[in-house]
Amino acid sequence: MAVGTLTAMPVPPPRAIDRRVASGAMLFAPVAVVPLAALAGLIMWAGSVLGLPGLATAAVAVGAVALGSRGLHLDGLADTADGLGASYDRDRALEIMRRGDSGPTGVAALVFVLIVQCGALAAGGAAAAVVAVIAGRCVLSLCCATGVPSARPEGLGATVAGSVSIPFAAAVFVLAAGLSALAPGYDWWRGPIAVAVAYAVAGLLLWRCVRRLGGITGDVLGACVEAATAAALLALA
Repeated sequence: MAVGTLTAMPVPPPRAIDRRVASGAMLFAPVAVVPLAALAGLIMWAGSVLGLPGLATAAVAVGAVALGSRGLHLDGLADTADGLGASYDRDRALEIMRRGDSGPTGVAALVFVLIVQCGALAAGGAAAAVVAVIAGRCVLSLCCATGVPSARPEGLGATVAGSVSIPFAAAVFVLAAGLSALAPGYDWWRGPIAVAVAYAVAGLLLWRCVRRLGGITGDVLGACVEAATAAALLALA
C-alpha cells in the first residue's frame, strides 16, 4: 500500500486494506520512497560532477521525484491551498478540494513551494535531497497519529486517519532524526534540525487543516509532505 500509493512503481495491491494495513503503510512510507530519494540524490550528484547549473539540476531532481510519485503530493498541495483560501465554510472548502482543477491560490502555492524546494536544494546538494525526500514522508505518521480525525467519511483520509499510535509516530521521528545525523557533508546536528523543522511545519499545517476542515483528507496529507520537504531543504541550506 505504501509503495503503490506514494510512488509510481508497479506493485500488486494489498488483498485487503484495514486499519492495520493503513497504519503500516504510513509507518513505512519513508522506506517506500527510498528509491525516489536515491534518484534525487543521484541527479544532484551527477549535476555537480558535470558542472551543470545548480538550480537547473535541482529542478530536474524535484521534477523526477514529482514524476515518480505521479504528482500526487503536488496535487494535494494545490487542492488544499484552494480549499483553505476559498471559503471559511467547511463544506464549501471540502467541495472545492474535491474538484480536479486548480484555482489561483493553489497555483500560487505550487509555485511558491517549488521555488523554495529548488532554490534550497541547489544550495544543499545530494545529501540534502535524500534527507528531505525521506523526511517529507516521515511526517505522514504524524498526520495519521491517534486523535487526528478524518474530514470526510470516505477516501484516503478516512482510511488512514488516526491509524498510527502515538508511540510509533514518535519512533519514526526519533529514527529519522537519528539517521539524518549521518548525512555526509553536514555537521551531525544539521540533519536532526532539518527533520525537526519539517515536522514543525507539517504539524502547523496539519493543525490549521484540522481546525478549518475538521480533519485530514488525502489532499491534506500531500500538502504536508510537500511543505515538510521544502522546510527540510531550507533548513539544510
